[in-house]
Amino acid sequence: MLKQFLSRLPRKALKGDSGGDSGSPRTTTPRSSSRTGPSGLGGTPRSNGGLSNANINSNNNHPGQAQQRPSGPKRMSSAVFPASVVAGIEPLVPFKDVSGSEKMNLFVSKVSLCCVTFDFTDPTKNSIEKDVKRQTLLELVEFVSSASMKFSEPAILATCRMCAINLFRVFPPNYRSNSGGGGGENEDDEPAFDPAWPHLQIVYELLLKFVTSSCLDAKVAKKYIDHAFILRLLELFDSDDPRERDCLKTILHRIYGKFMVHRPFIRKSINNIFYKFLFETERHNGIAELLEIFGSIISGFALPLKEEHRIFLWRVLIPLHKPKNLGSYFQQLSYCVTQFIEKEPKLASVVIKGLLKYWPITSSQKEVMFLGELEEILEAVKMVEFQKVMVPLFCRIASSINSSHFQVSERALFFWNNDHIVNLIAHNRQAILPIILPALEKNAHNHWNQAVLNLTLNVRKMFVEMDDQLFLSIHAQYMEEQARQSSEAKKRKEAWERLENAASLQPVTGNTAVLVTPRATKIAC
Repeated sequence: MLKQFLSRLPRKALKGDSGGDSGSPRTTTPRSSSRTGPSGLGGTPRSNGGLSNANINSNNNHPGQAQQRPSGPKRMSSAVFPASVVAGIEPLVPFKDVSGSEKMNLFVSKVSLCCVTFDFTDPTKNSIEKDVKRQTLLELVEFVSSASMKFSEPAILATCRMCAINLFRVFPPNYRSNSGGGGGENEDDEPAFDPAWPHLQIVYELLLKFVTSSCLDAKVAKKYIDHAFILRLLELFDSDDPRERDCLKTILHRIYGKFMVHRPFIRKSINNIFYKFLFETERHNGIAELLEIFGSIISGFALPLKEEHRIFLWRVLIPLHKPKNLGSYFQQLSYCVTQFIEKEPKLASVVIKGLLKYWPITSSQKEVMFLGELEEILEAVKMVEFQKVMVPLFCRIASSINSSHFQVSERALFFWNNDHIVNLIAHNRQAILPIILPALEKNAHNHWNQAVLNLTLNVRKMFVEMDDQLFLSIHAQYMEEQARQSSEAKKRKEAWERLENAASLQPVTGNTAVLVTPRATKIAC
C-alpha cells in the first residue's frame, strides 16, 4: 500500500533530465511522516521524527534542478530535516503542471518540503532557501483555498506535522520577562515582534484555510488535530506578538466550531489557563484573546445553562476582575459577563454580588471600570433581581459618589443618566434615597470639582421631582442626624479637654507618663 502511494509522485521532470534517473521519486515523500501517529505532533519539532541522513540527498530528480546542481550532494528532498543539517532546499513542480490525480501527492510533497526550519534572527542566512519555502507556502495556501477534492489522510497528517514543526515552540524566559503579564504593568511598552512573523503568518494562514476547508473531513482530521495538538496551540497564546495571538484566536475558534468532539476539552484547557493566571502567576499575554473566544462560545450556549457553565462564571469570570492588569482584558471580560446575563437574567444578582466582593479600594482606574460594567449589567437586570442586591449595591455607589477622585464620582453620578436605572431607582426610592441622600449632601457642600458638584445637584433635583414629600422627610432625618453627630462630636471634644486639664494638674513622679500639651510642642521662633 505504501509503495503504491509513493510511486504516484510526479515524474514529469525525469523525461528531460537524463542525469537524474538514478534517484527514486518515492523519496519526495517522507516515510517517517506516513508512519508517525498523531502523538508525534506534540513532540519536539526540531528532531523531525528521526529521519536518516540518507534522505537528504535523494531529491535530485526534480524538474530543472539537475542542470543547475548536477552533482548536488547537499540537495534536500521534501522530507523533514533537522535545522542543523539543512544546507538548502529546492522547489517542486507547480500544481498546474500535474494532473488532477497527482495533485494530492504533490501537495504532500510540498507540505513536507516546508518542514525544513530556518533561523530568522539573521536575515542574510539561507535567504534563497527561505524564499523557496515562502513561495511553496504561498502555493499551498492557494491550493487549499481552491481545493475541490477531499484531503487524503496522508495529506492531513503531513499538514498537521508541518504546522507543528513550524509553529510549536517554547518562549524563552527573556521573551516574556519584558512583557507586562498581559499589559497591566507595562501598558506603554511596545510589544516584542517575532522576527520570523512574515514566515509564521503564511503558516498560520495555511492552517486556517486548511481547518475551514470544506474538503477536510473532520472525522479523519480529529485523529491528528487531537488533544496534544490543541494544547500546544493554546501554549502559543502566551506569545508577546499580538499579531500571532490574533491568528491563534481565529484558528482556535474555527477548530472549536468544526470539531465538536473537542469542545469540552478546549473549554477545560482554557479554564486551566485562567486558573493558573488567577491563582499562580497573574502573568499571561493571551487572556484577552481567550476571553474573546469564550465570548462567542457563551453566545451559543443552550438554555437552560449547564452547571459547568455556571461554575465557569462564578469561579473564573468573576475572579478575573481581581488582577491588577484587569485593563488589558476588561472589555472582553465584560462582554462575557454580559452574555451570561442575557442568556439567563437571574444571574445578574450573582454577578453584582461578585463585583462587590472584588470591588477595588485603592485603584481609581479599576473602580471606574467596575462602575461602567455595573451600568451595563443594570441595563439588563429585572426588578426582582435588582431588589435582591439594591441595598449593598447603592451603599457602594454612595461611597463612589463621595470619592475625592473626580472621575470615580462623576462615573457614579452618570447612573442617573440611564432611563432604565432611573426607573428601577424610582420604584425602590423608599430604600435607595436614605442611602444616597447623605452622599449627595456631602458632595453638594464639600466636593472640590465643579463638574461633580453640578451633577450632584442634578441628581438631587431628580429625587425631589420623583417624590418631594419623601425627599423632604429623608432630608429632615438627615439634618437631625447631622445635628446629633455634631452634638456628640462637641461633647467628645469637651470630654477630652477636661481629661487633658485634669492630667496637666497631676504632679510628675517617677516613671509616670507626662501629657504633652499642644502649647508645649510649639517651638519659639
